[in-house]
Amino acid sequence: MVQAPCSRVYFSCLHYIVAALVKLTNTGPEGKGFFEIAWMSLLRTLDSGTMGGDEGNPFFLFMMLVVTFGGVFVVSALIGIINNGLEDKMDELRKGRSAVLENDHTLILGWNTQIFTVISELILANESRKSGAVIVVLADQDKVEMEDAINDRISDTKNTRIICRSGSPIDLTDLDIASPHTARSIIVLADGVDPDTHVIKSVLALTNNPNRRAEPYHIVTQIRDPKNMDVVKMLGVKDLVQPILTNELIARVVAQTSRQSGLSLVYTELMNFGGDEIYFKQEPEFSGKTYGEALLAYETSTLLGIRKADGSIAMSPAMETRIQSGDQIFVIAEDDDKIKLTGLSRIPLDESLIQSSEAVSQPKPENALILGWNRSGATIIRELDNYVAKGSQVTIVSDIYDLEKQLRLEVGKLKNQKITVQEGDIRDRALLESLKATEYDHVIVLAYSHLKQQEADAITLITLLHLRDIAEKDETPFSIISEMLDLRNRELAEAAKVDDFIVSEHLISLMMSQLSENADLMGVFTDMFDPEGAEIYLKPISDYVTTGQPVNFYTVVEAARRRGETAIGYRLMSESHDADKGYGVHTNPKKAERVNFSAEDKIIVIAEE
Repeated sequence: MVQAPCSRVYFSCLHYIVAALVKLTNTGPEGKGFFEIAWMSLLRTLDSGTMGGDEGNPFFLFMMLVVTFGGVFVVSALIGIINNGLEDKMDELRKGRSAVLENDHTLILGWNTQIFTVISELILANESRKSGAVIVVLADQDKVEMEDAINDRISDTKNTRIICRSGSPIDLTDLDIASPHTARSIIVLADGVDPDTHVIKSVLALTNNPNRRAEPYHIVTQIRDPKNMDVVKMLGVKDLVQPILTNELIARVVAQTSRQSGLSLVYTELMNFGGDEIYFKQEPEFSGKTYGEALLAYETSTLLGIRKADGSIAMSPAMETRIQSGDQIFVIAEDDDKIKLTGLSRIPLDESLIQSSEAVSQPKPENALILGWNRSGATIIRELDNYVAKGSQVTIVSDIYDLEKQLRLEVGKLKNQKITVQEGDIRDRALLESLKATEYDHVIVLAYSHLKQQEADAITLITLLHLRDIAEKDETPFSIISEMLDLRNRELAEAAKVDDFIVSEHLISLMMSQLSENADLMGVFTDMFDPEGAEIYLKPISDYVTTGQPVNFYTVVEAARRRGETAIGYRLMSESHDADKGYGVHTNPKKAERVNFSAEDKIIVIAEE
């Protein structure tokens, strides 16, 4: 660094000194003045080959040689300085330490396996942005390694640019690299051995940043421990902070899905950007009409509920609920410009195919078998207790030491179930056969959260293969529901023909992606997963319409409406193991199209029970 000013001084003065000495000794070429000799020395400083044609006094030749050697030194020094500067800049760029100069981008803070689903979903969401979109990732990882991992998992980014930067999301200096103050939304991923602490620190670094913007930030994140929810909400008093309580959400999905396989597929379909999405719209023509009257008003969209003028969400409210002028409806649609009223004066209903509503049968006690264990287990048992009849039984088998004591502390008092705990290796075929899995109504296989993803999924896969083999040798029907940690292992698990899978991290990633694009969806998701009020159910289609005959979905919606329910789709069991056909799940079908249902098929409804 010291060479640069010295070289510049030498470069500026050397040719003048040489010219003066040559002129004083009168040894220069005849007729050449001071400035001409200075110019000659300057040329030799810049180009050593120039002195090759010099002739004259030995002193003059010697001085030109000195100038030439000096020029070699100066040029070499300059080249070294420039080269070092370029190397430093390239090293800075390689390390991802240069500031991001972007506006209206989506910022992802942190790094875990969820990032690939989040980025994939955001790419799909950004397809409609004609000017393109930018996703910035800031994590305490090597920039090149992050870019390579993303390129390996996501081959086509379409019109979305992905920029990776290395730095800690909880360091204010590093955070400024990612330009959070110009981002339209920020997703904070759980990271490290204490993910909740990392999330809280990251949110704190954003909301209490001395350089923060005046406008509120839109931050989406996840929390595992319910005790930390209040802390996160306190940090977001001035901002829109939307934390997802992951353990409780996954537990509810597992509990509900164990009793009606295919439900997680419906949730996934509603929350990904690959198909139809949920949109809000103010429909002036609905003002004064009831919710039930509005259900059949769309051909290519499906009504889900009402958002009141005060912002409250009512998913599938009572059919006689009046839609007021300030209310909005929310629907499933292919795109917001496809939400159009049919304008039909007469709805094409097949009255003869609608089944009359029958008395609801009384629920019977259920037996559930839980194999494996993780941090959602206690919540799953509590959630199941809200759905099952009194006298139900839950048997838990895992290799977790002293699990029974842990359950007494975490589960609390149950009103409808009794728990039996047994220690053992769930991969052991002899143990599974001794448990007589075929005598249970539902079998739930949970992934061990204390193991690495691939190791935990490997144990789950082996257990599933044993269970399916046992099921095929017995004619007694029972459902098998499994939790997977890595979405890529789902394809491997399909060989076991499991009734349903819950890929927990994948589902949370989908929800965070949706919320980052539309914050208003938080109320819909909260109501959707709340055990109180209306929820999504898969019920036998034969209870609603006559099977074996073509029927349009207008008729199916009307049959559900007469029961006080909102029909949003159906599941064809003949396609239940076909990934290309969405495992048979069809949400928001065109209402005029006719389908020939079988007795095994299901209708997807939003109902109280």
